[in-house]
Amino acid sequence: MSGPAQTRKEAFKHALVQATRAIAADIETEVTFGAARPGLAGKIVRVEEPPLDLDKAQAAILRGQADAAAMRITAHDNKIYESHKPKSAQARAVYEAIEQTRVEALGASAMSGMAENLDAMLDARYLARRATQTNGNPPPPLEEAVALLAREYLTGKAAPEAARPVLDAWRTWIEDRAGRQLAKITRMIDDQDGFARLSRDILDALELGDEPGDENCDSEDGADNKNNEAGTQGQSEEGTSPDSEDEMGDMQSAGSEAGDGSSLLQDMDTMGSSDADGDVNADEENRPWQPEYPDHNWQFRSDYHIFTSAHDEVIAAEDLASPEELTRLRATLDRQLAHLQSMVARLANRLQRKLMAQQNRGWEFDLEEGQLDPSRLTRLIIDPMQPLSFKQEHDAEFRDTIVTLLLDNSGSMRGRPIMVAATCADILSRTLERCGVKVEILGFTTKAWKGGRAREDWLGRNKPANPGRLNDLRHIIYKAADCPWRRGRRNLGLMMREGILKENIDGEALLWAHQRLLTRPEQRRILMVISDGAPVDDSTLSVNTGNYLEKHLREVIRNIEMASPVNLIAIGIGHDVTRYYRRAVTINDAEELGGAMVDKLTELFDESAFPGPAA
Repeated sequence: MSGPAQTRKEAFKHALVQATRAIAADIETEVTFGAARPGLAGKIVRVEEPPLDLDKAQAAILRGQADAAAMRITAHDNKIYESHKPKSAQARAVYEAIEQTRVEALGASAMSGMAENLDAMLDARYLARRATQTNGNPPPPLEEAVALLAREYLTGKAAPEAARPVLDAWRTWIEDRAGRQLAKITRMIDDQDGFARLSRDILDALELGDEPGDENCDSEDGADNKNNEAGTQGQSEEGTSPDSEDEMGDMQSAGSEAGDGSSLLQDMDTMGSSDADGDVNADEENRPWQPEYPDHNWQFRSDYHIFTSAHDEVIAAEDLASPEELTRLRATLDRQLAHLQSMVARLANRLQRKLMAQQNRGWEFDLEEGQLDPSRLTRLIIDPMQPLSFKQEHDAEFRDTIVTLLLDNSGSMRGRPIMVAATCADILSRTLERCGVKVEILGFTTKAWKGGRAREDWLGRNKPANPGRLNDLRHIIYKAADCPWRRGRRNLGLMMREGILKENIDGEALLWAHQRLLTRPEQRRILMVISDGAPVDDSTLSVNTGNYLEKHLREVIRNIEMASPVNLIAIGIGHDVTRYYRRAVTINDAEELGGAMVDKLTELFDESAFPGPAA
């Protein structure tokens, strides 16, 4: 080992430690050097070990790693960060990436030397990744592209050349949806609270924000939420009546919240939330980065196109009607289907018993050690030379699960079918939630008959040929997955509102619901579609081929069934959906819907029939 080289290395490390503490404005900040991934744990800054032959370019990269962490300490308030942090893993990853970009941009704007260091760090990171990529690599995570685009707005600098493919893959998609919000972030760079609020607006524009009502789910009825944590172990399996469950409070889904998503751009895996002493798991430190939930990279390509999506909307049910109207509509729904509730409840209890049985503990018998098995003692009476038999209790494996119910809200469902669908969705949501299974209830329709504003735009452009989909979509969130049943049940009454049910464009609705499931952390994801006919939109079909919407639906179904981790199932009411879906059932009467839903879910929860995605 060269003496002068080692001396220069130690001098560099000492200078880097002092500079990092000065930037962090905290004398207690520690800097450690090693092979672990650069990052921040409490007040411990992790930097790669400098090589003996350290050159100027390598020094800039290491300074950039330290500067990024130091700026996080000095320019970041963790209380503000936590107060605005979204719930879903994918949204958290984007939120974290934007915040890290903000603190780095603050340092870059104040110190030109730091700007050069941060640029060197970012460029080196993407160059290293590009060297390991192959043609089979999945598309880059969304959070990286959002962070790179935010960096452009905040610093005015283009992304490093090695990072441009990441940004190019997402730029148009992001700017079409959130360009207006991103343009505002420069004004908020010094105001973390305002910046965090604007970040949530960006997430909403990208359809990654918490669903409407989630914040209320955390803040309202605190006592209810505490009771929910008790789980479902004390529930009676027999004779549970839906009418009695209002008295029990919220039966919120069991299980803990998924961990934070991580962002490659900033590589800070425990920013501001680690223990103060900086203890870090060594395995976590040395594990190569990978997206926490990579399923959001599932791609679907089709010749299907849309004339304009400017007038489409994804909206919460509570935003389409006043609370008083929703309460009145819900009461109407309950009155008209009172007899159906008891029948579906009995079927749902059967499903609940099956799920509870899968979650209960079991026993292993005829073991050489454990707890003495009294049922085998008769062997000793028959043959005293027989050895004693023991048993041991074990926990049965039950995978974390989410079910999305996607309801056709077209005009042909008006009347009895939509009332039955709403009631069955309500009761199944309540039942599955009691078993620790999260449920999301979604609906799809259009905002207008015969094209709406999209058709007006088409007419204003002299009717170009083959315009593609030519109507304004309305996708409705009746109950978000993380919102408990009791707070979402009233929203289902919206389906009783006159004029809410219009036309149905099934393919895009299926893609929407499927994409929402891909961002969920649960191991097992089930999408159940309930429809009463083929996709129909007069405006679209009048100017395209007659099977335009049906062909797209078939393409979407085929791609999901063949390449997606989501398990797709469909129930057709008076309409043969088995010609579209591989796993489907057709019923002739809406009254049969509850039984069909329970039967198909029971099949899916049977582990022998539903092995789940391969590990």
